[in-house]
Amino acid sequence: MSYYSYDNQGRGGLMANVPTAIKNIIIINVLVMIMTMLNEDFMYKTFSLFYPTSPFFHWWQPVTHMFMHGGFWHLFFNMYTLYIFGSVLERVWGTRKFLVFYFVTGLGAALIHTGVEWIQMQSWLGQAAEGSAAALSSIHALKMTPTVGASGAIYGVLMGYAMLYPDSVLTLIFPPVSMKAKWFVLIFAAIELLTGVTGTGGGIAHFAHLGGLIFGYLLILYWKRNHTLYSRMD
Repeated sequence: MSYYSYDNQGRGGLMANVPTAIKNIIIINVLVMIMTMLNEDFMYKTFSLFYPTSPFFHWWQPVTHMFMHGGFWHLFFNMYTLYIFGSVLERVWGTRKFLVFYFVTGLGAALIHTGVEWIQMQSWLGQAAEGSAAALSSIHALKMTPTVGASGAIYGVLMGYAMLYPDSVLTLIFPPVSMKAKWFVLIFAAIELLTGVTGTGGGIAHFAHLGGLIFGYLLILYWKRNHTLYSRMD
């Protein structure tokens, strides 16, 4: 007995109407979460993003960390946001162009995040050379702390949506506030910059979020100047 029908128009199934890239990114992230639950130590040490001089760093981590998450809610909110906003972008750009955008913003986020860590590291190395035990402890902690999540790419997707549909009205779940997409993204960028500079909101890679926003903005600006923003790569 069949519990749902499927026809050539694409109806039927839980994710039948989800664009191809979005669907596959969500599936891969869920599978990676399941694998992480089965072997947490191996998955985090192998596929999270570590600082380049960490003994756990591998060359593939700038990509693989985008499919790792710190828990169910981290995964849920990232994938929900990807589904809501990324689906719109993929329908405009097509699968290949959306994937280019997604990975450029995700890798850009990792680059900015690692760059900020490098700046911190230089400061601590100078202090450690003068005998600071606190600096040595900070250096060790930075090398041993993994970075996980698709959030950098997700912030890039938010930037992409806001640049294509700046006057679209969005409503937050909490607090229930409505505002145009362009202001939504600007406020989020300001919050991430403030919390990143002040060091509040520990445990969150604020500069990775900013990196996703920055690279999303730059890539769309590049496409606009080359009159290819709405062209497809399919």
